[in-house]
Formats: sequence, C-alpha cells, structure tokens
Amino acid sequence: MSRADELFIQNCKDILANGVWDTDQQVRPRWDDGTPAHTVKKFGIINRYDLREEFPVQTIRKMAFKSALDELLWIWQKKSNNIHDLSSHIWDAWADENGSIGKAYGYQLGVKHIYPEGEFDQVDRVLYDLKHNPASRRILTNLYNHHDLHEMALYPCAYSMTFNVSGKTLNAILNQRSQDMLTANGWNVMQYAALVYMLAQVSGLEAGELVHVIADAHIYDRHVPVVEELIARTPYEAPKLWIDPSVTDFYAFTKDSLKLEGYQFHTLDQPIPVAV
Repeated sequence: MSRADELFIQNCKDILANGVWDTDQQVRPRWDDGTPAHTVKKFGIINRYDLREEFPVQTIRKMAFKSALDELLWIWQKKSNNIHDLSSHIWDAWADENGSIGKAYGYQLGVKHIYPEGEFDQVDRVLYDLKHNPASRRILTNLYNHHDLHEMALYPCAYSMTFNVSGKTLNAILNQRSQDMLTANGWNVMQYAALVYMLAQVSGLEAGELVHVIADAHIYDRHVPVVEELIARTPYEAPKLWIDPSVTDFYAFTKDSLKLEGYQFHTLDQPIPVAV
C-alpha cells in the first residue's frame, strides 16, 4: 500500500468519524450555484513521509503528476503569479482579466531581500544556504506576507517550507493553514516531495523526510460521497520516482525531468466540484 494512500485513508476516516461540521456558521466558499460550501474538519493533522522509502503518491485515484509539477515550477522556479505562465487551468477562477492572481505565491518567492551575503529572493536564498550553510536552522520560505494579503486573490494555503539538513540528508516541513483533502492533499504531498528531491539533488544531498502539518484539514459537504468511495478502495503499491540525474541546476528542471515508473492507479470518472 502506498504511504500516501495509507495516510489519506486514515485522515479521512478520522475526519468523517470525529470531525466538526461548520454548518451552523457563516462560511466564505461557495459552490457554482451560490450555495454555501460547508465542511467537516479536524484540527492539527501531522503526516510524515520518508522519501528514502518511497515516493508519496496516491493510487486510489489517478494523480496528475505532470500538472502538479508544472504548478510547483510555476511558483518556485518561474516565481510567477500569472496563469498565462501555467499550463493547466486550476488557477483560472482566482485570476483577473490580465491573468494575475495578485501578490501571491510565486510573486512572494521572487521578491528580493538584502542579506549580509548579498541580495537574494527566497528560493535563491534556500539554494545558497543548502550549499554553503547546510548546518543553518534558518533555511525556510514564507508566502504569508501580511503586508500584501489585501492584494492576493487567495491567501496562501501551503504557505511555508522549512528545510533542515542532517548529515547529507535534506528534510523538510510543509506548513499548510488549510487543506481541501479531496482536491489538494494528494496534489500537495507529491508536489512538495518532488521539490525536496529536486533541491536535494542540486545541493549534493539525499532526500529524507517530508513532514506535512495541516492546521485545518477538511472535507467539503459535496465531496463526502466521493471520499467515501475512494477510502473503500484497495490501494496499489507506490510507484518509483525517476529524476533526471544530469540536472544540477534547479532552474534547469522541467516537468519532464521527473517521472513515475510503474504507476498503477484506480480511475475516478466523476467530476469533482471545487468551492471558490
């Protein structure tokens, strides 16, 4: 059984059995028909993935690995906040007439800051420290800039990555303020696991552990039947991750630089509604 499946099933069973519904509260998200999108949630879920053992991708439904990589590179490599730089349409609902999502995600990573060693944006600072200061306990990124929140179409959900090197092993903590378990959990886990692999490779390190901290882990009301179907399935074993060993520059990675070998998955034919 894939570790990603195991934890997703465990989390969702716990949320459905022991979670708290917000049906008695006013909520911001809406379905396409204008109906309030209510959720059942658990607070403070922490999942650990050992990337030395397997690559964490769900098999109880097909995960769009290439699209997830494309979004990750859009944020971390292109440092873009414009959907015209993105191959998929997952951000269309939050973009303005020019394609911008405001001062969010990639925009924040691209802002340059002054350090004693020079001027870096957040990504370049991480790359510099992993090579030159691997013992540092200050290697992190943060997208949740309160000064710019009013100019963001959507406040960052996965907002912080903290990197820590132990010997020659790169570990990381992904902090997430909010997670739609059905649409985003498997997506974010494989994205940030891939990021750890990429950063490790270009820094001469080995990918170690990814710790995923979710403050508000929720399932939307209209997603409950789909989640119940998924968690009743029998998962396959995790696939193997292939990462192009010739890439030594983070900015040289493309969505084709990583592949899932032997990926078996169940199909899910019904569309999944997204609350906005």
